[in-house]
Amino acid sequence: MEATTTTTSTTTHHVISIVNGGEESVGQNNNSNKEKSRVVKLLSLVPIASCCCYVNLDTRKTIHSIKVGVSLVLVSLFYLLNPLFDQVGENAMWAIMTVVVTFEFYPGATLGKGINRGLGTILGGAMGVLTAIFAQTIGGIANSIIIAILIFVSGSVATYFRLVPSIKKRYDYGVMIFILTFNLVAVSGVRVEDPVWEIARQRLLTIVMGFIVCVCVNIFVFPLWASDELHHSLVTIFFNLANTIQGCLLEQEEDAKFVTEKEKEKESSSAVNNKFSLCNSVLDSKSKHELLANFAKWEPWHGKFGFSYPWEKYLKIGQVLRELAAFLLTVGNCLQASKQAMALLKESHSIQLESWEAIGSKVSWALRELGDSIKEMRKLDDDSNSISTKLKAAKAELSLVISMSKVSSLDNEEVLAIASFVLLLSQVLDKVDQLVKEVDELGHLAAFPTH
Repeated sequence: MEATTTTTSTTTHHVISIVNGGEESVGQNNNSNKEKSRVVKLLSLVPIASCCCYVNLDTRKTIHSIKVGVSLVLVSLFYLLNPLFDQVGENAMWAIMTVVVTFEFYPGATLGKGINRGLGTILGGAMGVLTAIFAQTIGGIANSIIIAILIFVSGSVATYFRLVPSIKKRYDYGVMIFILTFNLVAVSGVRVEDPVWEIARQRLLTIVMGFIVCVCVNIFVFPLWASDELHHSLVTIFFNLANTIQGCLLEQEEDAKFVTEKEKEKESSSAVNNKFSLCNSVLDSKSKHELLANFAKWEPWHGKFGFSYPWEKYLKIGQVLRELAAFLLTVGNCLQASKQAMALLKESHSIQLESWEAIGSKVSWALRELGDSIKEMRKLDDDSNSISTKLKAAKAELSLVISMSKVSSLDNEEVLAIASFVLLLSQVLDKVDQLVKEVDELGHLAAFPTH
């Protein structure tokens, strides 16, 4: 049997095909090349999609900036128009300050911050008024002593509560505003001639006006929902990991490369970095998802996302996806470190490459099915059983990846490479199976329709 090697190279992909004699092998090879070309085209769309996301992000930043400008113009009318200024006076600056510090990118973040500011202002103002009245009733030197003691106690206690994780996560801003308002009202009550409760009432009203402007503009003028971004981000991770596995399959199908050792090392390193860069971005997504979930909890009912939507389940799925990405990174590093040993095994047919390809295809297909289920917000039901069945079949096929009759003749280093590879692949299958259960549970908690 004669072997002829044909090498085709492009700027981003190198496809090596080994053509054996015989019409059947040529036909099979052509079909294989067609499949590989389809996959390459799919993978090449990933950077294009990323560029679209960047353009979309820039557009959203522009929209947010314009909305902030509109809000500032609206609250500035309290100063610019004489009839409104006669009603609120110099306290109009508190409305402007509220817009500046409260207006956020997402409506949920604005609502959360505004409610925190409102509660902190009300509680701090009420306690400040009571403190000022009590101190004025006593009079004399005791007036300043009582205010100083109460400021110390309230500031210390409130700051301690700010350090509690559960309070800091959602109410840190409100506690800070409470400290600020209490100190301003309590101290100003000593010097001003007007009744302190009148000052607190006027400031509260202007703060409420500024908050109403922020909420109305942010919700009703091109809203940028944190829930939509979290939903899209989670779906994108599923497809990115599926593409990573598909790219790893393409790398395994390359049987030979006619390059020098130096070029081979450089090319292999860059290939691994490119294929698994998506996994690195997944590992860095935890803080972003937690922040988006926190904002989404404050958002009103919109679209398919209602009140008490199970955002915590999104965080749980995201955690499992990050664990899966970590295993995929380890698989890539394992293949890179033991590339020479794996190549020798493939040449000796100790590894059944077809079985590995079938397992990888099942995992990639399962991830895309799960991503489609969340994207379309539909229950898995029968699909869940189908995915679980295929994953069980993949686990059974895992034992066929290695020909045990030929492994016994291998060196310890090669056997260790095989064992590490099979163990990591088994962990990947377990994580995908766990994702099936989590997505199925999400469908029931969120009351997704069946179709």
